Amino acid sequence: MALRHGAVSPSTPGELNFVFTELIKRYLDKVGESYQTYNDIIGALEGAKLELYRRKIAPYEDKKIQENSDVY
Repeated sequence: MALRHGAVSPSTPGELNFVFTELIKRYLDKVGESYQTYNDIIGALEGAKLELYRRKIAPYEDKKIQENSDVY
């Protein structure tokens, strides 16, 4: 797997979606189609989403709360 250092660099949300789709297609070609495989793919996408939120979005929101005050 050689994606770590800029091998793929999408510039738009559409390109990002395309990269995700291509990776999923390659994974399916490699491991085969099954309910378990689709479940694993959804789990990996959900995990990536949650990690993005935990590592990047939540700290960003905390910073903005400090700058602009909290709505709650």
